[in-house]
Amino acid sequence: MTAAGPPLTLTDGIAEVVVRPDLGGGLAAYDLLVSGTRRRLFRRAPAATADPFALACNPLLPWSNRISSGGFRFAGRLHPLAANWPGEVCPLHGNGFLSPWQLADHAADAATLRLHSDGPGPFRYSAELCYRLDQGALAMRLTVRHRGAGRLPYGLGFHPWLVRSAATTLRAPAQAVWLEDARHLPERCVPVAQRPEWDFTAPRRLPDGWINNGFVRWDGGAEIAWPDRGLALAIDTRAEAAVASALSAYIVYSPGSEADFFCFEPVSHPVDAHNLAGQPGLFVLAPGDSATVQARFIPAARHRDVTIR
Repeated sequence: MTAAGPPLTLTDGIAEVVVRPDLGGGLAAYDLLVSGTRRRLFRRAPAATADPFALACNPLLPWSNRISSGGFRFAGRLHPLAANWPGEVCPLHGNGFLSPWQLADHAADAATLRLHSDGPGPFRYSAELCYRLDQGALAMRLTVRHRGAGRLPYGLGFHPWLVRSAATTLRAPAQAVWLEDARHLPERCVPVAQRPEWDFTAPRRLPDGWINNGFVRWDGGAEIAWPDRGLALAIDTRAEAAVASALSAYIVYSPGSEADFFCFEPVSHPVDAHNLAGQPGLFVLAPGDSATVQARFIPAARHRDVTIR
């Protein structure tokens, strides 16, 4: 196992990803290669960036999004957590996306990264992050193992930053959506039918204005389409038996139609789940227990009568 190093490029001849072990184990690019042309699926990060929020994808652990109230209670004990990002009052996305990961193994089309973390707060864990390309499809798998004393609730997910064009559509059937307050924390959960402009049961264009909302009771399947670019990207987070747990929630973030990106984040739990009743979607792990989640991104493109699926 080698220390975090420079960017690592993986390719299977149909797609290419750039891995940044040094920058939170994230991705700097995910491109489709078709008939000699390069087509971006995720946005491409500047080559020398040191900003994890400029990347193409971030791993989320040991939780996703914000935790309010300076921490959370579990099993009768208060666990304080400090803010971890400039301008943010709440601790955001854990610490995996801020930590250098070690490169454990790699081949031309795959890489495995590992992280050993003592913190933040009560979290003591080891993690493994695997990326693999197969016929253009990108598989991500994230495992966390609890090393601390006593049981603790963990959350996991992935944070891709996708290309947004004027015609981009999203299909991601969910039954309910959390409305956010001014602090970007959950206010109340309502049926998606009450917000028809956010009902992605069928392909729908992204809203023109701000969206930063968590959707729940999702079946784990989605599709993003760029009809103006001749591209589509299927997403599948459904579990394989005895291998992974399903990601049954997602967050859609976009500052508006003027942006050239949007985020579709498959996650295990709603925002601030640690402080919601029942702590929904979190993995309660005893010492030595682990949880694994996965996501597959499957592109399709038509270019000069050549179809890649």
